[in-house]
Amino acid sequence: MRAVDQWAAIRDGLPEGWSEAHLTFTPEGAVSEAAAILAPLAPGRVGDDLRIHVARTASGSERVRNVLGRLDERRCWGTLALLDVTSDEAAAPSTYAASSEPGSLTDAWGAVQAELPPDWSSVLCQLDLDSSDHVPRAALLGAPLNPTRVPGEVAIRFRASGKQGYGTAPAMVQRCLQRMDDDGVTGRLSVVFGLSDADNAVTQGPVWRVSGRSV
Repeated sequence: MRAVDQWAAIRDGLPEGWSEAHLTFTPEGAVSEAAAILAPLAPGRVGDDLRIHVARTASGSERVRNVLGRLDERRCWGTLALLDVTSDEAAAPSTYAASSEPGSLTDAWGAVQAELPPDWSSVLCQLDLDSSDHVPRAALLGAPLNPTRVPGEVAIRFRASGKQGYGTAPAMVQRCLQRMDDDGVTGRLSVVFGLSDADNAVTQGPVWRVSGRSV
């Protein structure tokens, strides 16, 4: 099925009050080719998937349709799927990123890195904690991560950088998570967004939009 037709089917199935949607496009061919075509939408990359943010504005949906049409014109086939959707009535979007089972957070970080492509540049991670009692300790022990709270959830988010730019170095992420393990903090770690082979041009790093907020 053409990408524009897949988007039409997804859009028709969105709730009436939707305000934002996050899509994933998995190309059948080269990921780099699809990423170049989708460049006007500033896609993020997680493994072989390209993540796309769609805002419900006067031109947002039409712009996505036009860019996806270029995939069809270039015969760059793939599967378009809905990751999550935010409605005006909803407090926060649902994230469908793969996550590890409860256990060692340092092992979870190792598993996350194993799933990332070798040239990963920046990731936005979410740590879903098993108890609200863990939140203050996780924030304290993970202070070098510059963590932020996730509204409406018992979770924190932080950025990690595999190259230059804003984000915590992988080794420091591991040290912070090890401190949490030693303190008995438990939870599940997942990647919300990620970029590969990205170079910062007069910026400190990428900016993602989650629930209408820049992160």
